[in-house]
Amino acid sequence: MEHYNCCDPSRRELLRNWSLGFGSIALSTMIGESLGGSDATNPLAPRAGHVPARAKRVIFLFMHGGPSQVDTFDYKPLLQRDHGKPLPFAKPRIQFAPTGNLMASPWKFKQYGKSGAWVSDLFPNVAQHVDKLCFIKSLNGTNEAHGGALLALHTGSDTFVRPSMGSWILYGLGSENQDLPGFITLCPTLGHGGVNNWSSAFLPGVYQGTPIGNASIPAAKSGIQHLQHPSASRAFQRAQLDLLQDLNQAHAKARAEEDPLEALIRAHELAFRMQTQAPAVFDISNESEATRKLYGIDDPVTENFGRQCLLARRLAESNVRFIQCTHSYKWDQHENLKNGHETNAREVDKPIAGLLADLESRGLLKDTLVFWSGEFGRTPTMQGGDGRDHNPHGFTIWMAGGGVKPGFSYGSTDDYGFYAAEDKVHIHDFHATLLYLLGLEHEKLTYRYAGRDFRLTDVAGRVVNEIII
Repeated sequence: MEHYNCCDPSRRELLRNWSLGFGSIALSTMIGESLGGSDATNPLAPRAGHVPARAKRVIFLFMHGGPSQVDTFDYKPLLQRDHGKPLPFAKPRIQFAPTGNLMASPWKFKQYGKSGAWVSDLFPNVAQHVDKLCFIKSLNGTNEAHGGALLALHTGSDTFVRPSMGSWILYGLGSENQDLPGFITLCPTLGHGGVNNWSSAFLPGVYQGTPIGNASIPAAKSGIQHLQHPSASRAFQRAQLDLLQDLNQAHAKARAEEDPLEALIRAHELAFRMQTQAPAVFDISNESEATRKLYGIDDPVTENFGRQCLLARRLAESNVRFIQCTHSYKWDQHENLKNGHETNAREVDKPIAGLLADLESRGLLKDTLVFWSGEFGRTPTMQGGDGRDHNPHGFTIWMAGGGVKPGFSYGSTDDYGFYAAEDKVHIHDFHATLLYLLGLEHEKLTYRYAGRDFRLTDVAGRVVNEIII
């Protein structure tokens, strides 16, 4: 993927060299033409990938804290049988904290659907959709701490500041909607890496994720502030913006090409255009009672995450490229596993099932890739009497739609669920596969920075073709 601002003229250069004033941009905007819509110099213009795409967009359901794989989707009969016994093989050399003997899951597992997938009683609603899901039960990473594990999952690196996967995707494919941000994260966590998890890092700032609220604000109160002016007309706002942009442009002439001011100029233009579409997209008042019930918005237990999931569907309908919903920060049960995981699962189970059903009914699931994951799993061994510790060595995620095999399971952990054992999938492999489903080859999606070509998968990663239709 080419580095745009060393191969193409920037908008600043066009304005400087062609004497293109903001007046003509204002005119085109006012008549509904997207800024640079078919303009090859627009870094957010939609672009084809390297290979045919199975998916057009992504919805990431992030379970911050680390759900336990052996209590959700990775059934281990020997763990049930050997409760209280020592683990019959060595624990990892580096552990987040000491753990004791094996602890059986407090929940019963059942098989569901034609695929016969095992799901615990924690997820009775998601269980009804297992024939849509593609499980990866052998995911593994390298970091036992939340901060490093979050960064690895979101950016491919647990030690350096790198662009997030949403930013890489936007950089590679552009946006199909020029009137909304192409990368939106709903109620993101401000801890464990915070903004670095949706940052564009050294990629141009135009590919930065846009947070809507944060984890400390209820989804119902999260939104875009000052989206519409209470009194100023659109023409008056356009004139104000033109003056501001002229001042920015004058200031920009003496600055380097790789400058945040370029991103600021584009951000102001996007903010202006968002007035035409964003208010309707974020207003769920016109959704039917049946839809609100489907997502659990009528229930205070499920309302918060249900609202996020419904907004994710509405943003997917509006062709936003990458959407993240975060259930934060609740899955970190070092003790009191039963009460903690039951509370967490009740909050997300119905909304997630509603999202899957709604996407399918609207014909969106076939080209929307949904994936569910924590930053790691948890140990099958006991901690704090009735809890489990962090475990990046083998855990489960699932995907749906967007070209993955439905009703399919790939990889496995050992008999007790501690280590990825068969068909291991590293975080880099997952990222390579995610990009491929969107039409991007991870080894070709590069950006030159500080004398090196960087990519999401660093110097590793393979596409897991076995899960792709």
